[in-house]
Amino acid sequence: QVQLVESGGGLVQPGGSLRLSCAASGSIFSINVMGWYRQAPGKERELVARIAWEGSTNYADSVKGRFTISRDNAKNTVYLQMNSLKPEDTAVYYCNVRALSTYWGQGTQVTVSS
Repeated sequence: QVQLVESGGGLVQPGGSLRLSCAASGSIFSINVMGWYRQAPGKERELVARIAWEGSTNYADSVKGRFTISRDNAKNTVYLQMNSLKPEDTAVYYCNVRALSTYWGQGTQVTVSS
């Protein structure tokens, strides 16, 4: 079985920062891409950022310059540093891992509000 454990969500004021973590464990092999998606109420799930095995990254235009994705391949862990958070960043954030199969985390709530 494969398990993705997410942590780091919460409530933060506009302009604040949060760091999300997602650790993959279990029978997971040949991890290629790790990433984060988010889904706000009434909206479709969208890509936030992803990082490939060798370190190349992609970001949604809305988070470029504010969010940074990174990974620790030895620990099968991906991180999302979120700075200068805005109310429109409020959503459930999901970890996504693409290996021989694709896996999703359970989601962690991020709320940006004063």
